[in-house]
Amino acid sequence: MHNEAPTASVQTQSATRGTSPKARLPLVVYVLALGTFLMLTTEFVIAGILPDIASDLRISLAQAGSLIIVFAVGMVIGAPLLALLTMRLSKKLTLLIALVVFIAGHVVVALSSDLTILTVARFVTALATGAFWAVSAVVASNMVGSSLKSSAVGVVAAGGSLATVLGVPIGAFLAQHVGWRGTFWALGIAAAIAVVFIVRLVPADEAHSQGLALSGLADLRSSRLWLILAACLTTTGGVLAAYSFIAPILTDHAGVSAGLVPLVLAGFGICSFLGTLLGGRLGDKHAHAVTIATPALTTLVLLAMALLTGSTWTTVVLVVLLGAFGLSANSVLIHLAVDYAGRAATLGSGLAVAAFNAGTAIGTTIAGATLASPLGLAGPATVGTVIVALTLIPTIALGILGRSSRPAAEPAPVAA
Repeated sequence: MHNEAPTASVQTQSATRGTSPKARLPLVVYVLALGTFLMLTTEFVIAGILPDIASDLRISLAQAGSLIIVFAVGMVIGAPLLALLTMRLSKKLTLLIALVVFIAGHVVVALSSDLTILTVARFVTALATGAFWAVSAVVASNMVGSSLKSSAVGVVAAGGSLATVLGVPIGAFLAQHVGWRGTFWALGIAAAIAVVFIVRLVPADEAHSQGLALSGLADLRSSRLWLILAACLTTTGGVLAAYSFIAPILTDHAGVSAGLVPLVLAGFGICSFLGTLLGGRLGDKHAHAVTIATPALTTLVLLAMALLTGSTWTTVVLVVLLGAFGLSANSVLIHLAVDYAGRAATLGSGLAVAAFNAGTAIGTTIAGATLASPLGLAGPATVGTVIVALTLIPTIALGILGRSSRPAAEPAPVAA
């Protein structure tokens, strides 16, 4: 099997880190987390500055909202498609190209006043975001020994979680003081700084020949990979089905005052960030246990939300617990997808990212439809309960197969 690795010295250092009792993650993992922080901030920040954009461009909120939808579609398409198209490129070059496209997209958005141009720029930026996310997970995993792979991917994923806690509020703050275009300029500048760190810290790796790149696609036939992708779709789809409508659930159904909603959401974001880090750490030794326990606990939390949303403080506590458990296994799922994809590791990561976003779109759509049903505001949590519970089917199946699976005992193969 062909292994695309960093340099030999990096491999040696990674192996040492993986076996040392005081092993630490290398700086490059945190640089990649910075990248995912910027990527997810630009995805979510639109929601916080939507009225400013609509007012400045003299368009409706619905038209401005299309900038959110087109980004989600771009992520679904971009992660696997760009992973496939860049299979022959080195991972370092792919990361750099993604960041340069990301920067260019933000410059276009910051300068343009035409909705069509803005929409195209957001779509292209989303393609680059999907590519960066997919490759960064593989690079982070390759930079450490086998005992730290899940932790490394967890830190990268936590950068995305931190976007909801820090990135979106900071973006909204900038928009209030320097205009919404200033937010996009700031994101572009921060990405340019990230380019410098990527150039200096990510080790050079070899590009692939066409034959080697195509041969790796055979590893996508792994049944374990597709079970993991099913889990990616359902776990995120269920959580986001409820979270997408959390503001009206809190105010209209649980009686939480509008002024306290940001604090509750901050509690969700902080616990999501910490849960992602902890999930990644636990996933290093107990990957399959994490992927089973997390959706099981999340199902119970969502069920309680569906049944007890009339209680103010109970609902607040449940929302915070949803943050702690809901998405905390995602980094472990990405790590397993990378491993089970074998020589097509980057494409496996890209498919996982696409599954997360597809689940979000599907879950949110179904949950939205229930608002007009007799379930009303209990609908989103009810839908979320059912969808997340479905996650237990593939994760338990993988747990049964887990004793003979590679992630528990071997380093993931480093591949295209």
